[in-house]
Amino acid sequence: MDTEEMRRQLRALTDRAEITDLLDRYLRSLDDGVFDEEWARAFHTEDVTAEMPIGTAHGRAALLARVRRGMALFDRTVHLGTNAVIEVDGDRATARGAQLSTHVLADGSGGVFVSAGHAENELVRTADGWRISAAALRVVWTRGTPPRLPDDFGAISAAGATSGAAEES
Repeated sequence: MDTEEMRRQLRALTDRAEITDLLDRYLRSLDDGVFDEEWARAFHTEDVTAEMPIGTAHGRAALLARVRRGMALFDRTVHLGTNAVIEVDGDRATARGAQLSTHVLADGSGGVFVSAGHAENELVRTADGWRISAAALRVVWTRGTPPRLPDDFGAISAAGATSGAAEES
């Protein structure tokens, strides 16, 4: 094997390891519950689009607002991701894996809501490392009673305030 081929293989392995680490840290961060600007920058591009069971967010600020509000519906959570298939093409990549999310409701009922599905991510290499540029969580099944969403839940602006002209669809 020549030196150039070894470099190519090392780069491919390094990219996969960095992407796996990013996705693992992202899921773990959901359970840690600290959702601030630093959190959003650590995982997402400025123009990220994320399709979640609680709605779609366009842009990092809108995603941050939606995640803050959505995760506040739970007292505790455990998010597990596995079986990620990662395909790297230069400075772009895709990752598709399974996700199992367990949530203890914050409504005082002690209720547990579990969802399982497939996480599909598009990533780009930035000056700060790999970041998620598009994400979609496709829920396949659930168990338990989901949290009751406030009537104004769909109207979250990028600043986190509710309004009629939301940045999400």
